[in-house]
Amino acid sequence: MEKRWVQAAQNDQETTESLAQQLNIDNSLAQVLVQRGISSFDEARNYFRPQLDDLHDPFLIKDMEKAIARIDHALASGESIMIYGDYDVDGTTSVALAYSFFSQLTDRIMYYIPDRHKEGYGVSTAGIDYASANKFSLIIALDCGIKSNDKVSYAKKLGIDFIICDHHLPGEELPEAVAVLDPKRSDCTYPFKELAGCGIGFKLAQAYALKHNLPKDSYEQYIDLVMVSIAADIVPVTGENRILAHHGLIKLNTRPCLGLKALMQSTGRDKDFTLTDIVFSIAPRINAAGRMDHANEAVKMLLCNEDDLAREQSLFINLQNSERKTSDQNTTAEALAIIEDCEIQINRKTTVVYNQNWNKGVIGIVASRLTEKYYRPTVVLTASNGLLTGSARSVAGFDLYEALSGCADLLVQFGGHKFAAGLTMKPENIDHFSDRFERVVAESITDDLLCPELYIDTEISFSQIDGKFQRIIAQMAPFGPDNPTPVFVTHNVFCAGNPYIVGAKHLKLNVKQQNSVTFDSIGFGLAELQNEIQPNRPFSICYTIEENVWKEQKRLQLNLKAIKFEQ
Repeated sequence: MEKRWVQAAQNDQETTESLAQQLNIDNSLAQVLVQRGISSFDEARNYFRPQLDDLHDPFLIKDMEKAIARIDHALASGESIMIYGDYDVDGTTSVALAYSFFSQLTDRIMYYIPDRHKEGYGVSTAGIDYASANKFSLIIALDCGIKSNDKVSYAKKLGIDFIICDHHLPGEELPEAVAVLDPKRSDCTYPFKELAGCGIGFKLAQAYALKHNLPKDSYEQYIDLVMVSIAADIVPVTGENRILAHHGLIKLNTRPCLGLKALMQSTGRDKDFTLTDIVFSIAPRINAAGRMDHANEAVKMLLCNEDDLAREQSLFINLQNSERKTSDQNTTAEALAIIEDCEIQINRKTTVVYNQNWNKGVIGIVASRLTEKYYRPTVVLTASNGLLTGSARSVAGFDLYEALSGCADLLVQFGGHKFAAGLTMKPENIDHFSDRFERVVAESITDDLLCPELYIDTEISFSQIDGKFQRIIAQMAPFGPDNPTPVFVTHNVFCAGNPYIVGAKHLKLNVKQQNSVTFDSIGFGLAELQNEIQPNRPFSICYTIEENVWKEQKRLQLNLKAIKFEQ
């Protein structure tokens, strides 16, 4: 699908020029920084050199004092504590972190993750019943629980207290927990609102350590787990998340926990991982356990303290990931066939597809694939325990959670955020939901939002690109939401030599401007443009700049995102 080129407004030239002088960098790079909210030397220093000492005081989170007091009471009186978490990457890393940290303080502790297929998302009645039967009186729920009001009330009747560590949007009323740690609470003044679930667990551990004068390493040793959750949960890589991701990557690439180390090695390498590598290589493997069987296997791997056990567990996780790939490819093909065979579906501004036989564990992936294909808000549903359960995905700039709120009376429950959500409904409501969802979205979405955009930071010429330019860009990492890899546009570009195809779909060519040096470039998925490129025909390119290593030789390479030919 062709993308709209959207170039950032090039304003505040005075601030840009001042910052360029202070940092001794190219004006275009200073412009990129200003567009990301960095306008002074001190802000630039914090951005380029994130410091763990700049993390906020965890006691600024509403209810943190209550949470620590309840944990203290549990430890002092020998209560049994259950660490409860969701079955995705954020949930499993959260559980691994909290279980590892509090295991330093008590052996009366265990973890519990619901079965995706039998219990569904969030706090389950089965989990509470298990806690009651095994005499657990405190449950610390991570990456879930903020809307589990009925379950928390049920637990309270059984004499079980809850501490909720969540980052999802709360409902109108909070659960009756001893403490609800969620920066998105309307009455929480914590300065950073976008922590992942594992980040909330990290703040809980940090608070406990500060309260009891434990060494920083008692909680900072788990920062690689926090970084993996940040990458996998697609939260903004700004503020505290940037600090945690930066230092988490350092730990991952130097001294990762044994489970992550084994998982990294299973990909064919064990260093120089980026957040993008986590998203595409590590996170799917961790997720595969909960999608295909039970997420306990992922937690077990993350908790391994022996190399051999970690390797054995990672091999098992890899096998599950292979099964997951086959399942999601088959399901995606079936979903595409449903859409393509239905004229009504083709012409809508939303996608809602259902098949009772689809694997509940892969419908989220399928929803993402369909969104990439048709670029519109998408819901994929399957049957589960007498209900329909689904995963929803949005497009940039459109609030999916708000749209689902407009269908709330047709849903048993739903939860999530702007870009992704989960939902359940009664089978008889699917047609009503499909029509209502279409109407709600159609009334509020604009045509622009239904066409993917290619965001361009600024225009540059090839004469600006050199080793120093690239080194500054590299220091802007880690990249992710709200801090993407800078995308540049250059006009009046020519092909030097003949373009050729690599890997069937990818375009390789050398590019130059008049009187400039020549740069290697690659356009992934752009092979169809090969015949349009002529030696004397100028074109414009959007691209990122990267360092390519081939046979131990490093060269700058342009990674082409799109090509437009001059009219």
